[in-house]
Amino acid sequence: MTAIYGYSPSGNCHKLRLLLEQLGRPYRWIETDSSRGATRTPDYLAKNPNGKVPMLELDDGRVLVESNAILHWLAEGSEFVPDAAWQRAQALSWMFFEQYSHEPCLAVARFICGWTPLDSPRRAELPRLHERGAQALAVMETHLSAHPWFTGPRYGIADIALFPYTDAAGDGGFDLSPYPALRDWLARVRATPRFVAMPAPAPEHAALIAASRQ
Repeated sequence: MTAIYGYSPSGNCHKLRLLLEQLGRPYRWIETDSSRGATRTPDYLAKNPNGKVPMLELDDGRVLVESNAILHWLAEGSEFVPDAAWQRAQALSWMFFEQYSHEPCLAVARFICGWTPLDSPRRAELPRLHERGAQALAVMETHLSAHPWFTGPRYGIADIALFPYTDAAGDGGFDLSPYPALRDWLARVRATPRFVAMPAPAPEHAALIAASRQ
């Protein structure tokens, strides 16, 4: 059975859980708290020297890392990957956008707000992250003003890739009210069959997020 080493509050990990649930495919989830050093053990590093989650491991010992590579491999041959080569390339372009222009702002801001102390020097990064993150959200808003999905004419892997950290953007101090098309898209994703929401942060992280908003 496919095993996923993942940290449940991570959007990069949750995208795999969401796809697997929507595929109806059995899998084994191995909770791996990267915030507490679980990815830095010798056993884990022997499998994934980059020391990050998520990681997929097959019964034969093969390992695949990087969330969107795993997402693409899992979805291969399913309705979540467009049939036409051009549409597949467009979906991939949004997945590269997610990892290069979107996740480094929204996910990092969320981590700083919820996983670092209020006096952490890293909080000085937030204004720049909010500026760049707003630019990424504006790009998504422009696309969604003319298209319902990011994976071509129907919901698929690019939408799954972009959803978790966009949906949790408020945890990082982002205001989604200026983006009506984006908010409508989030609602459409939540309405897809077998949708599962990302777990809420643990109480200690939720408390830091709340304090960051004050």
